[in-house]
Amino acid sequence: MLDLQSRLILNDGRHRRGVIRGGGASVSSLIIRSFNNPDHARPIMFTTLSLAPPFNHESASAKVRAAEDAWNSQDPVRVAQAYSLDSEWRNRDQFVRGRDQIVRFLVGKWQRELDYHLAKSLWAFAENRIAVRFQYEYRLASGDWYRAYGNENWEFDADGLMRRREASINDVAIDSCDRKFTWPSGKPRPAIGFDIEEVR
Repeated sequence: MLDLQSRLILNDGRHRRGVIRGGGASVSSLIIRSFNNPDHARPIMFTTLSLAPPFNHESASAKVRAAEDAWNSQDPVRVAQAYSLDSEWRNRDQFVRGRDQIVRFLVGKWQRELDYHLAKSLWAFAENRIAVRFQYEYRLASGDWYRAYGNENWEFDADGLMRRREASINDVAIDSCDRKFTWPSGKPRPAIGFDIEEVR
């Protein structure tokens, strides 16, 4: 049985709050009243699961999805906030250290890799480390399309910020008609479909 926390947010910003207790992880339920119809409420569920180590399968999976969503936003500043101030990377043959270098790296990446779409999948986890496999598709200014296949090793500090990231990536040229990832650019991958369970 999950801990459930119910909060009602009214249009004028006031909050009403009720709590139902059980065992297990915490889940919050927001009920937002419609501006068009104040008597009609729409529930939105979101997790309050801790994303700091030590990880279990649920928190490691949530950490992977949070990273994927941030990278799909193609917002370098947003992405950089998930890394410690002294975070150290190896990305392909490039070495990056600290948030300022991370932002500069990502700005250049998304100026070069256009129409970027990323899907990640949890591979393994232990204590403060997570291993991830991923695929992403992009095109160059020339119009040539590629699918990148990669593996990442992540290590986190006690606050859940990533202090070490090592990524090995290979690119395969594809025709535009062979693209797998077609949701709107800059948006999160839909919850259903577009997974990467297969090797290819």
